[in-house]
Amino acid sequence: MSQENQDKSLHNTLLRRRTFLRGAGVVATSALLSACDRNSAQLSKGAPEETEKMPRQTTEKKDRMPVVFLPHGGGPWPFMDDELFGRPGMWDKMREYMEGLSIFSPERPRALLIVSAHWEEAVPTVMTSPNPPMYYDYYNFPKETYEIQWPAPGAPEVAHRVQELLEKVGITTDANDTRGFDHGTFVPLKLAYPDAGIPTFQLSLVKGLDPLTHIKIGRALEPLRDEGVFIIGSGMSYHNLRALLGRGVSAQKTLDDSKAFDEWLAALVDDEVSRRETLLVEWEKAPAARASHPREEHLLPLMVIAGAAGDDPGTTPYRDVVMNAHVSAMHFG
Repeated sequence: MSQENQDKSLHNTLLRRRTFLRGAGVVATSALLSACDRNSAQLSKGAPEETEKMPRQTTEKKDRMPVVFLPHGGGPWPFMDDELFGRPGMWDKMREYMEGLSIFSPERPRALLIVSAHWEEAVPTVMTSPNPPMYYDYYNFPKETYEIQWPAPGAPEVAHRVQELLEKVGITTDANDTRGFDHGTFVPLKLAYPDAGIPTFQLSLVKGLDPLTHIKIGRALEPLRDEGVFIIGSGMSYHNLRALLGRGVSAQKTLDDSKAFDEWLAALVDDEVSRRETLLVEWEKAPAARASHPREEHLLPLMVIAGAAGDDPGTTPYRDVVMNAHVSAMHFG
């Protein structure tokens, strides 16, 4: 078989796997929609007028990139023994999901844009270094976890394109040419793209953590999906550190709270877009919302992803229990 035919065969195989995994996500989400419809309808009342008036992109392209919100787990979990950070096998499904992340895109991305929960600035700020360093933003882990390398090149031209799109809709931006990859970026991407060959950069959250602001940012960035840019929001669908570490919160309450909030998220991702946005803007009304996110920085990347999703329905192709909490990934497109 020629190299060209081998490449085509591999590409078709990946697409079939991608279709199967998406279907699995749809089944999981549909099962939850019935149980959560009443709660979703109640929360959709009193939608902020500004949400309904947000501009929407209508461009449809068969091979456009998806957008993904994923849980990046705790610290440098893939690069240390389970005995040091959870029970044996606890992270296996998350690892498997991240190692297969690349199959969800129709082709190899031109660039990876990561919105990490671990970077906040006064205005949306992009990394513009052509060779970003590593940024080990965790504490008290084994020495070897501070020697991890993922030397992907930066993408300054695409970063400036992000600024252009945001400025076009009146959103002031900034750039940072020294910022490095934090663990919200290098942990999942070292598993998904171990060759570190795709230009990669980060976009910060905005201090104040206003959900509507982040949905608007995502809306402005939707055209990147037709320009070969794979946009990934990296956070956690559940992020109560005290509960995850077993400090002052019972294991059963952590499990129950995370399950309630996770089911609410799984139901809304496949909802009609205006209601989906309303629910996300009013996320604090969701079941166990503040118990799941005492501070919402790990949820806010989802708002950007939901904005960039446009009218695309969502799925939850990965759902699991780690550190005694239900966590999920949400994909659109």
